[in-house]
Amino acid sequence: MKYRSAFDIIGPIMIGPSSSHTAGAARIGRVARTLFERQPRKAVISFYGSFAKTYRGHGTDLAIVAGLLDFDTFDERIPDSLKIAEQSGMEVIFKTEDAVPDHPNTVKINLYEGDIQLEVIGISIGGGTIEITEINSFKLKLSGDPAILVIHKDRFGIISSVTSILAKYQINIGHMEVARKEKGETAIMVIEVDQKIEDKIIEELKKLQNVTRVIRMVE
Repeated sequence: MKYRSAFDIIGPIMIGPSSSHTAGAARIGRVARTLFERQPRKAVISFYGSFAKTYRGHGTDLAIVAGLLDFDTFDERIPDSLKIAEQSGMEVIFKTEDAVPDHPNTVKINLYEGDIQLEVIGISIGGGTIEITEINSFKLKLSGDPAILVIHKDRFGIISSVTSILAKYQINIGHMEVARKEKGETAIMVIEVDQKIEDKIIEELKKLQNVTRVIRMVE
């Protein structure tokens, strides 16, 4: 478990009742929204383990949808998120799964907008702290903020090009993972950093050869 301060254990300012089942769920939903880079037209939300058993009583369903609407953990609109989603034209489907997950507080979120699709698997590990463990079948570990995702073609020199730009702007890397499905195909970098990533850095990263997308996570 990745706790960086006592506030990660106490939990964030939030609409209750639970830091893990509500605040954490809202953060997972918001990260999924950030990765999708828009509000989806359709969201299929699949709960596993403890989430599947208690999501209604703990408001996990409301929190996930609130995150997809880009609401923070303390947003007073969270209790009305399902109604707001319907009014905004977002279809929401909830499912419960019998499969036993590695972590009891696990959710899979599938988002759709026309031909664009995204699948995100996240876990809420307590105190409002989360980890994204899978994005479109890429296995990884992402805590949410501050971080960037670089999606690119698997080519020689891409990693060094990205880290050189971060070094130029004196951005310190706290954690970094790289993943690919097959050699030479699409790959992804997850880079958690200690400082805010400014727009000019994102734009410079996007201009790198063989980089297809750069996503800045919600801070």
